[in-house]
Order: sequence, then structure tokens, then C-alpha cells
Amino acid sequence: MSPHNASQMTWHSKERVDDGLIRHPVDSPAWKMFDKKYPEFGCESRNVRLGLASDRFNPFRTMTISHSTWPVVLIPYNLPPWLCMKQPSFILSILIDGPKAPGDKIDVYLQLLIDELKDL
Repeated sequence: MSPHNASQMTWHSKERVDDGLIRHPVDSPAWKMFDKKYPEFGCESRNVRLGLASDRFNPFRTMTISHSTWPVVLIPYNLPPWLCMKQPSFILSILIDGPKAPGDKIDVYLQLLIDELKDL
């Protein structure tokens, strides 16, 4: 929505130094494999690439209570490395709360997120 943010979202294709070292997710074999598999997506540098991370924590800070909370965080990989992995860039998309871990049923929670990302 702002020209400054838009220019940072295309940093990975215009301003990065390609010296063979892995300094950013764009340098990884997974990024290159994805571009090979989906060339129509990879040819447009403005397409948003997201990483998804989740991990359990106990909100009550005691191990005697079995309650758990699972935040699901999206990380925009298009940004430069000095912004990509910084907290202001993280998107808290889902907070799975319950007495037990979602386990194999986490896909039920993620389906809503996937549907929204497809619409986006």
C-alpha cells in the first residue's frame, strides 16, 4: 500500500548480491526448486512468498498444567534480510488454544488460513 514497502517486497530480485552464499531464503535450494516447478509464479518478483512457523508454549509458565497454546506465524520472505526475520514483519495468523496440542488435527485449523491466502 506504500511505495516504500512495495520496493522492499521486490528487494530479493533487484538489489540482493548473488555471490553463491546463503544470506536470504531466495538463495536456498528450496526457493530455486519452487521457481522451477512453478515458473509462472517465479517470474514475477512481486508475488508474495511466505514462511509458516508454529510452536507450542504453555501460557501459565508451569509444567503441571497440560494446557497449550500454538501460535501460527507467517513470515514474508520477500523482504530484505534485515527486515525479513524481525518481529514487526511477523504476522500472527492463528492462535490455537486448548487443553491439548492439535497434533495431526492442525490441518483443520490451517485450512481456514490456506483459504484466506488463496483469496488474497
